[in-house]
Amino acid sequence: MGLPTYTVQQLALRNGQDRDEIWVAYQGNIYDVTKSRLWRDGKHYEHWAGQDLTQELADAPHTEKVFDKFEVIGVLG
Repeated sequence: MGLPTYTVQQLALRNGQDRDEIWVAYQGNIYDVTKSRLWRDGKHYEHWAGQDLTQELADAPHTEKVFDKFEVIGVLG
């Protein structure tokens, strides 16, 4: 059985403000970053949770390997 699919609107609600969950998407996968101290309150530097960060990663000082430490909890559909 595959991972659940979430809409952009469902992802947007997991922004650390509207609900307790803090999620971000990257390349179609949704990651739970709730436990990361770097995403406290749904913000990580100039990036906001509840969004697809695929385009924004090019400006980040790290590679996509940063997502390896987080659990994929769904796919963006």
